Amino acid sequence: LTEDCDAAELRRIGPLIEEISQREGLTPDLLRAVIRKESGFRPCVVSQKGAQGLMQLMPATAAQYGVSDAFDPKQNLNAGARFLREMLNRYGGDPWLALGAYNAGPGRVDAAGGLPLIPETLNYVLDIQQMLKTK
Repeated sequence: LTEDCDAAELRRIGPLIEEISQREGLTPDLLRAVIRKESGFRPCVVSQKGAQGLMQLMPATAAQYGVSDAFDPKQNLNAGARFLREMLNRYGGDPWLALGAYNAGPGRVDAAGGLPLIPETLNYVLDIQQMLKTK
């Protein structure tokens, strides 16, 4: 991840997180945990694999959800939350499978018949579980 931008002020994006999580039927805590894990709340972050913004959208995912600027917090959060909601729907509301699919892609979760045995993905899901437990 590039580290050359400041974290978004929670007071600025907090209301957006509340609004979007309510609309998508997600808990604000879950959305905040994903943002924290994905970008550390830094809206201009780009990963080595090319994922962008607060929720680290891959360019194809951003395009799929009509995002014209992946670094715009509102567009990024809207698309990331919609994708996460779709993964929850796809996996019968199982948050851990949905998070696995958010990280590794639904194709890998489907192929594995559960969480894929990819260290990065397993650590991703465990880290978010821990964040939600300590809330």
